[in-house]
Amino acid sequence: PDAVELDEVKGDIEFRDVWFSYIPGEWVLQGVSFHVEPRQTVAFVGSTGSGKSTILSLICRNYEFQKGEILIDGIDIRKIKISSLRRHFGQMLQDVFLFSGTIRENLSMGDRGAGEAQLCAALETAQAADFVAEAGGLDAVLVQGGVNLSGGQRQRLSLARALVRGGAVLVLDDCTSALDPATERRVLDGLERRPGQAVLHITQKVRAARTADRVLVLEEGGEGGL
Repeated sequence: PDAVELDEVKGDIEFRDVWFSYIPGEWVLQGVSFHVEPRQTVAFVGSTGSGKSTILSLICRNYEFQKGEILIDGIDIRKIKISSLRRHFGQMLQDVFLFSGTIRENLSMGDRGAGEAQLCAALETAQAADFVAEAGGLDAVLVQGGVNLSGGQRQRLSLARALVRGGAVLVLDDCTSALDPATERRVLDGLERRPGQAVLHITQKVRAARTADRVLVLEEGGEGGL
């Protein structure tokens, strides 16, 4: 009942000795600590299973961690109303899912006030405008899961949806893994031009990591820090 309502977020994020396990006693993260300043672009790299996706999910409280602290603008996220916290994040997680309905409905999900200009700008940044136009525009219908699109097209629509969502922090889990090098370069260039927004993204690609202000390497669940 006394949870904090966040009216504004600068995007200062800090992990302090965070431990997390999906199964009791089997730690995925062990004592992870790092600090992200507002409006920074930070790339998380590391081997499969090292806990990169878990870190991004914990920031948005998709899971609850067992030990340590995660702070947003100096406030423990466990003291913040969940709906208020997530309102300030645009999330594109690893498992891309599109719903049956129009492209417009998929993009504006969670932001009913998004106008046409905002949707089109997000499609341009995600390099999805051309194939959406070819498919029939924003009112073209997608089948469940977007199976009538290629993997790269689904990924770009999911990125556009996160951009429409906006917020002070953009959380991206391997957002260019299905893209060819030329398209990936244009997407990364577009993300760099977004002012006033922190970008946290997981990547296995050198090009994507090079565009970041900082690169954090995770090994063995972060044991010993990042």
